[in-house]
Amino acid sequence: MTLGFRIHNRTRQVSADLAEAFRALPVANVSDCMSRMFAGGTTLRPIHTHAVTLSGPALTVRCRPGDNLVLHYALDHATPGDVIVVDAGGEVTTAIMGEIMVAIAQKRGIAGIIINGAIRDADEIRSMKFPVYAAGITHRGPYKDGPGEMNTPISISGMTIEPGDLILGDGDGILSVPYEQAEALLTAARAKYDAEQVELRQIAEGREDRAWVEETLKSRGCELA
Repeated sequence: MTLGFRIHNRTRQVSADLAEAFRALPVANVSDCMSRMFAGGTTLRPIHTHAVTLSGPALTVRCRPGDNLVLHYALDHATPGDVIVVDAGGEVTTAIMGEIMVAIAQKRGIAGIIINGAIRDADEIRSMKFPVYAAGITHRGPYKDGPGEMNTPISISGMTIEPGDLILGDGDGILSVPYEQAEALLTAARAKYDAEQVELRQIAEGREDRAWVEETLKSRGCELA
């Protein structure tokens, strides 16, 4: 084994049915049910401009900043529905991916790509209507020398991502749901979503009870005017 290269297969991953069920829920609802502890990489913003909820099992990649050799390998071995999540160290002066690689991913049925680093060909990628999140945009292209890793644990802004974890993304950003917690979180997030829909209907009908605001302030010792 050459030091710096590690290529593994996933030993478990969330099912396609479970990923599809989460697609109907806002990422914010899921995040609330995870105690708001996982920021999900606040520097990673959607490059795509169309509204879409990204949901699928993580295929993780770790690249040397500015190098995308192992990402190319991941594109060739990902399966339909996968979300490729790349930790490129957050470095944004060299792009890790552009239009051609997105075209390959789209053709292979990959659900989306997340880059903790930069991309290029941003206008072309936006026109392709394929979910891409990245930390930045630059015209400067990558090297293809390695080293790198595939399907090893990675961390983005303190959010740990294990291969096969559920990756979610929408206009609010991305979130990793641990494989072991996904089923329980689906139930909790659905309940959160349903409760918010009830509240929105009450607002529309002029029936919302706002007494809790003053009650909370008083319970914390606030003197009201």
